[in-house]
Amino acid sequence: MPAVTDSLAADLDLALRIADAADAVTHGRFRASDLKVDRKPDRTPVTDADVACEDEVRRLLAAERPDDAVLGEERGGDTTATRHWIVDPIDGTKNYSRGVPVFATLLGLVVDGDPVVGVVSAPALGRRWWAARGLGAFTTDVARGIEAAPIGVSAVSALGDAYVSTTDLEYWREIGAQDRWLALTRETWESRAFGDFLHHMLVAEGLFDVVAEPGASAWDLAAPAVVVREAGGRLTDFAGAERIDGGDAVSTNGLLHDAVLRIVGSPGPAGP
Repeated sequence: MPAVTDSLAADLDLALRIADAADAVTHGRFRASDLKVDRKPDRTPVTDADVACEDEVRRLLAAERPDDAVLGEERGGDTTATRHWIVDPIDGTKNYSRGVPVFATLLGLVVDGDPVVGVVSAPALGRRWWAARGLGAFTTDVARGIEAAPIGVSAVSALGDAYVSTTDLEYWREIGAQDRWLALTRETWESRAFGDFLHHMLVAEGLFDVVAEPGASAWDLAAPAVVVREAGGRLTDFAGAERIDGGDAVSTNGLLHDAVLRIVGSPGPAGP
């Protein structure tokens, strides 16, 4: 076990160094007057910074871990290898392209199908979150002078006291499940739509209690899953399986997870 822990610590150290390089790319192009914004076939935006960031991450991984596979949002890749890294160069590209500072690079390491290292780096916010299996979860907060503080989920145990977030009601409409989100909001204290990486990190920090996200890909979840779980929470799909490729996600402080799944994971529209 110590050897495994040492290996993960080395992988985490690499991921943090790569995040520094990614931040230099994304922050350097943030609000650039010549930022190029295109649309992918699914009509989601992609900027030249997305591509440049992923290419830099791939270059560094190839130099440091040449035997590891890589899956990236912009360049595709392999998820069948025993060890593979999953990269979202800019999570929150819509924000990035509009000059909104809520964006992050997500870098996760998956071993034998299990996310074990995760880094979420948001340079315009001066924030970073990271974790590795068995090593805990931590954050940096430049504005508060915090370099590496441990984080943990909330102790809220009643759904009626929960602070919840989603991404966009339109995603719920697209899958014919908007009634489930509305049912969840009726059962909880307050709801917001922070979206993307940020609401999962707020769960990990104990500032939010529940996230329900009906549209999510592996690159959206690989890194946050490690941080949330190491902070003491749970991240599953709507069926309750601990996976990042199910197309949806629920992250909670753990205490509320089953209650949330009973609402958002139901096969049909939820009742009142």
